[in-house]
Amino acid sequence: MRYFWIHAAWIPGVAFLFGFQGKGSFHSVFFLFHVLTFPTQTRRSYREISATADAYCARVRLSCEGFPVRSVDMQRATDNITIRQGDTAIIRCYVDDKVSRVAWLNRSNIIFAGQDKWSLDPRVDLVTKGQLEYSLRIQKVDVYDEGSYTCSIQTKQQPKTSQVYLIVQVPASIYKVSEDITVNEGSNVTLSCLASGRPDPAITWRLLNPSAEPLEGEEYLDIIGIMRNQAGRYECKASNDVATPDVKYVNVVVNYPPTIKKTQSSETPVGRMGMLQCDATAVPTPEFEWYRDEKRLSNAQGLNIQILGTTTILMIANVTEEDYGNYTCVASNRLGVQNASVFLYRPGTGRDINGSACVSQSLWLLLASFACLFFKC
Repeated sequence: MRYFWIHAAWIPGVAFLFGFQGKGSFHSVFFLFHVLTFPTQTRRSYREISATADAYCARVRLSCEGFPVRSVDMQRATDNITIRQGDTAIIRCYVDDKVSRVAWLNRSNIIFAGQDKWSLDPRVDLVTKGQLEYSLRIQKVDVYDEGSYTCSIQTKQQPKTSQVYLIVQVPASIYKVSEDITVNEGSNVTLSCLASGRPDPAITWRLLNPSAEPLEGEEYLDIIGIMRNQAGRYECKASNDVATPDVKYVNVVVNYPPTIKKTQSSETPVGRMGMLQCDATAVPTPEFEWYRDEKRLSNAQGLNIQILGTTTILMIANVTEEDYGNYTCVASNRLGVQNASVFLYRPGTGRDINGSACVSQSLWLLLASFACLFFKC
C-alpha cells in the first residue's frame, strides 16, 4: 500500500513525517517519528527525508503505517491552560528514562528539539527537573501566544504526544468614553463607553447619586428627555473577571431655568435693620435683581444687595415707615426668569417671617394689614 507524505519537518537528528493513506480517500492519519542519521550541520530536502524514510521502512520491514497520534484522536479532549496577559505560563510535559527523543512544537513550528532551542523568542525557555520533566515556560504571555502546543516524545515502544491549548485572557480596558457634556433639560443624551478584553467585557452604567442604582445600557446609554435630577457623575464599568474592572466617569451638566425655592420676609421695627432673603435653583447660576413696585433697587440710600451663589439678601439699614411693604425678587438665566414677592412688615401685623399669612383672631387686624400693603402705610 502506497503512502503519500505531505509534510516533513526536520530537527537535528529527528524527522517528523505526516502521511495520509492513498487512493484519494484521505481517511487515516499516521505519524512516523524516528531517529534518522542526518548530520546536525546539514538540512536535507523533503525528497531526501521521504526517500530515507521509505528505505528505512523497507530495511526494518515495517508496514509504514506508523503509529496513531494521540493528539489527533477525536475521542481525547485537548487540555486547556488559561493564563492572563503579562503572566508567566508553564506548559507541563513529563517524561521517563525510556525516552530517547523529545521536542516542543507550536502548531507546525518547532520550539525546542531536546535541549536545542529553535525559537528566537527570548521569553521562551525550558523547565527541567532531571530527566523527569520537559516543560515549556513562556514569560510575559501575550495574545499571539495563544494556540496549540505539542510535546512529542519518542520512546522505545512508540511515539507519544501531549497537546495543550493555551488560552490567553486580557483584562477589560475602556479605550473610549464620552467626554463631559452640558445639555439643556429635555434634551436626548447618548453616552458611549467602548472597551476591549478577552473574553469580551460586560459594560454597566450607574449615576452616582445617593442610590447609585444600575442603569439600562451597555456600550451606549440613552437618556430620553433628560431631567435636572439626572445630572451628575455617570460611572462606566467594564469587567470580564480577569482582573479588577476598568472604570471611567462622565460628568453631565443639565441646564434649566430658575426656580425660586424659598423666600424669607422680615418683621422689623422702625430704626432697625431689615433683611429680606430669596433662594433659587438654576443652571447656569441665576442672576438676581430686587424691585420695589416698578423700581429696580441698587446699593444706595441705605440699601445693600448681597448675592451668595444661589441666594440673595436685601438689607435695609434703617427701616422707616416708608420701607414697609412688598418687594420683588427676580432670578434669571439664559433659559428663563422667575420672580417672587417678599415682605417687610411692621411688628404686630400678624405675618410670619416667611411671608405667609398667619391666622388672625381679629378681622380688623387682617384688613389693616392688607390696607397697609396697598397704601404703603
